[in-house]
Amino acid sequence: MSTVVTRFAPSPTGRLHVGNIRAALHNWLWAKRHGGRFLLRLDDTDQARSTEAYADAIRTDLAWLGLTPDDMVRQSDRFALYERRFDELRASGRLYPAYETAQELDLKRKVLAGRGLPPIYDRAALALTAEDRAALEAEGRRPHWRFRLDHHSPIAWEDLVRGPQRIDPALQSDPVVRREDGSWLYMLPSVIDDIDMGVTHVVRGEDHVTNAGLQIQMFEALGAAPPAFAHEALLVGSEGKLSKRLGSLGVDAFRADGIEPLALCALLARIGTSDPVEPVASMAPLVETIDFARFGRAPARFDLDELTALNARTLHLLDHAAVAARLPAWVDEAVWRALRPNLSTVAEAAAWEPVLRGTIAPPGHPDPAFFATAVEVAETLDWSADPWHALTAALKEQTGRKGRELFLPLRLALTGREHGPDMAALLPLIGRARALERLRAAAA
Repeated sequence: MSTVVTRFAPSPTGRLHVGNIRAALHNWLWAKRHGGRFLLRLDDTDQARSTEAYADAIRTDLAWLGLTPDDMVRQSDRFALYERRFDELRASGRLYPAYETAQELDLKRKVLAGRGLPPIYDRAALALTAEDRAALEAEGRRPHWRFRLDHHSPIAWEDLVRGPQRIDPALQSDPVVRREDGSWLYMLPSVIDDIDMGVTHVVRGEDHVTNAGLQIQMFEALGAAPPAFAHEALLVGSEGKLSKRLGSLGVDAFRADGIEPLALCALLARIGTSDPVEPVASMAPLVETIDFARFGRAPARFDLDELTALNARTLHLLDHAAVAARLPAWVDEAVWRALRPNLSTVAEAAAWEPVLRGTIAPPGHPDPAFFATAVEVAETLDWSADPWHALTAALKEQTGRKGRELFLPLRLALTGREHGPDMAALLPLIGRARALERLRAAAA
């Protein structure tokens, strides 16, 4: 097999949303799985809506996700290439000018629909003579350009996700590839770019299946073998369809909610496949298991609650070095190990500063004598060993308390909270002096 080359081709007319992120991820994973290259192509032919701010945001979002491209190109830099290949197709008769207005085309579609027929373009423009075209242009009309499909045989290919695919070109309209004003539509420039960039695999949503069939003929008309196609099922939400809110969720929203990029990638890599969704500490397991044969054709269900739960599980796998830049300086490796099992987001670590470094309100408790005994025991402990288990063992023996009756009052006195990290890990971080101060306050 030649070197695998995939591409992610967003338009810089807005921010990446969850569906875009999933497509980018699968392209990146497939390239890395095969030791290939992952390319970013900014489809910025719509120059009225494309902005540099959005282009920068796309690159920033990909970097946050860890999906760094091996190279980047812009379609706006490639117009000369498009013109050359356009001229080739026009000279070979595969492109032809059509002069119908949008209103005329709409009327034709309505007439066909009224007759119960599919709204297929009738190729009336092919019957125009040179004189007809000259007369139309003298009226001020400018042509849009269509790619003439070859109707002689079905278009067939083996899709990596959907299996055998077959499209009858006679049941499709010749696609418009260029507008009256000379601007480009998606179909042809994408094919020209994929040929020029050596793209071997096109991974995208199933809403492009018909496009793939039409584009296969464009590849062949330009003398190139089509790439392999993988058209994956679209995302739906937990309620059965992807709501506008979910569909518009982007990196900014996930980052603001404390979602780890690894958690988001782990979910989007596996939903819709036969593989279990599991937390990962690196991208390596996702790279190793990407396999389009394991993708189902049923919609992939994206659930925010599942992402939140997976985020916590992911966080519990990460070592201090992976999160240190986002933690307060006082959260060193020992503190991180103690807090990590009880965190859902990195930001929650900061809330434990009063417990470990500050003051807490002493709990009201009906048995101050218990805490007086705890003070006596704590003053005799070896705090360099395991003070929590030593403290609770001695108190159990001296007071007869056990279970929740023993542990909860101590946790409340020492942390001010009913729940939290393992006290065996937490108490040495609180320290002897602060622990004694809190136990004395509870005894008072």
